[in-house]
Amino acid sequence: MATQRILTPEALRSAAKQSQGCLVVPVTLRRAIKRYLREQEEPHMKRKVLRLSESFSEIKDVNLMLTATTSKELVEDPFKSMERSKRWKIRSCYGDVGLKYTDDETVAYVASRMPAVFSACYRILSEVKRRLPGFSPTKVLDFGAGTGSAFWAMRQVWPKSVEKVNLVEPSPSMQRAGRSLIQDLKDLPLIHGYNSIQALSKTISKSEREHDLVIASYVLGEIPSLKDRITIVRQLWDLTGDVLVLVEPGTPHGSNIISQMRSHILWMEKRKHRKSKAQNNEACKELVSIKSGAFVVAPCAHDGYCPLEKSGKYCHFAQRLQRTSSQRAYKRSKGEPLRGFEDEKFSFVAFRRGQRPRASWPLDGMKFETLKEQRAERKLEDLEIDYEDVDEQDEAGVVPYEEMDPLDYDSDAIETDGVDNNDGDEKEEQDETGHADLGGGWGRIIFSPVRRGRQVSLDVCRSVNRDSSEGSFERIVVTRSKNPALHHQAKRSLWGDLWPF
Repeated sequence: MATQRILTPEALRSAAKQSQGCLVVPVTLRRAIKRYLREQEEPHMKRKVLRLSESFSEIKDVNLMLTATTSKELVEDPFKSMERSKRWKIRSCYGDVGLKYTDDETVAYVASRMPAVFSACYRILSEVKRRLPGFSPTKVLDFGAGTGSAFWAMRQVWPKSVEKVNLVEPSPSMQRAGRSLIQDLKDLPLIHGYNSIQALSKTISKSEREHDLVIASYVLGEIPSLKDRITIVRQLWDLTGDVLVLVEPGTPHGSNIISQMRSHILWMEKRKHRKSKAQNNEACKELVSIKSGAFVVAPCAHDGYCPLEKSGKYCHFAQRLQRTSSQRAYKRSKGEPLRGFEDEKFSFVAFRRGQRPRASWPLDGMKFETLKEQRAERKLEDLEIDYEDVDEQDEAGVVPYEEMDPLDYDSDAIETDGVDNNDGDEKEEQDETGHADLGGGWGRIIFSPVRRGRQVSLDVCRSVNRDSSEGSFERIVVTRSKNPALHHQAKRSLWGDLWPF
């Protein structure tokens, strides 16, 4: 039986906060990118960045076309799609994987895409750390590592615990760029690179194949075949000892891939769990239930059918980041001045082995007063206004956000290494103030809240029962008159935050 834990409104707000503000890419990564680009001395960089963007669009279009016309092409010409994909795909022993990055495309990727991919990975891994406070991975596998965006994010989130990292990346130019970017870092874990999962499995023994954390970011979408995707994800799950994180772009296609992989892993583990229970006697059932199974750490509050699948909407989130000097130098805008920030949209899912822990829901046992009741309890002295305090508050008011001129702003020159360390200390203090458990009582705000007058509308994906076996997508309206405390929290909630039930 889960112990009852009564939360204060302040603890509720702290636990629900999962979104990040405008993220500043760490100074060490910005300097590494700047040094790498300076060493390459590549001319016509803007043109190469544009070509890389067009290549990503081509991959997305071809993948969608293959999904829609696979059966028709197999009947008309079985070799047609194979010949077309050879122009831009790497043929490996685990399927056609990824864009065949040339040196030019790798340099363009580092200049334009790496900071944004880092920001998405950092946002996701930070939430995994908050939702699993006792989780500190020592052995990590990064599949489709690219230039190391996920590795840099992992170093920021768990700077001391990671001891060994296995990187799987089939592109030689990406491997070289990743090694170049980390060459000045200190206290690096033991790093091994492989060009396929098969090469990794052949090199290490069976006892060493399990990793505390396995992450595959922005790679499954480059695999056109659903069968190949499922095969790879099953291999990654077999290599996972504790937590598996899958990340894709925040597009309908990327969200659909995440939804498919989520459904497959949960279905596979439920089937294994049922078979294990049937084969073992009553005395071993408790042990089986603890060791087998899987549940979703984030973003879902439940392990049931995704309620968004047939709604015409798709599950994705956004992380804002300040553009680095390389992004501002090489990216183009459509006839307007380039903004000093960009929003990276992403879809993700994080699994953990075992059974979802049972816990009381956050609002169990809590009593909220209506606005009328609060006003009835006020005393006369509470209504008196101290004008000196009002003047002091006005003087120390919040300064509105002013965006720096992108031509004059150079984050590499302004920021220092000490800033990153201080930020980390502040985040550790925030983590201690509030913690959202995994019991299913925390829903997820899927889209931006709508604020109208004294009411806030939230689109929330939530669990509908205590065992988190089923979920629903609901619109919740919070008014100030009925619940001032939750209304105060709703006004400050953002897309991607949690909502208590």
